[in-house]
Amino acid sequence: MAESSKEPSQRQLRVAQEIRKIIVNFIDRGEVHNLEGIDTMVTVTKVTVSPDLKYCTVWFMTTNGAFLQEVLGGLQLAANFFRKQVAAKTSLRFVPEINFRVDKSFEAVDNIERLLRDPRVAQDLK
Repeated sequence: MAESSKEPSQRQLRVAQEIRKIIVNFIDRGEVHNLEGIDTMVTVTKVTVSPDLKYCTVWFMTTNGAFLQEVLGGLQLAANFFRKQVAAKTSLRFVPEINFRVDKSFEAVDNIERLLRDPRVAQDLK
């Protein structure tokens, strides 16, 4: 079985959830200076941690997909700040390197729903 297809361990899930809580808390309180002046709401949709707990990917989206690149840049610039906060608030021996990615799964769902509502597709479904 390929390594990437394995389900995450309980430890990976717990670490990911803890990192998510810490990052969301700072974003919600407006304490990420790199996001100041960007007028959109940021939602962290998923956090994954590598099996060795050395790498963490934080998936996010913004309101209506607005300012995605600006927010991505701001969050990536704040990655070391978040890493220091994770180190201070957890008892992890090694704090994972944090990377941010835009979550495009909701775009795919919207596209599929739009296709299903298309009159030509609806006619074929009948």
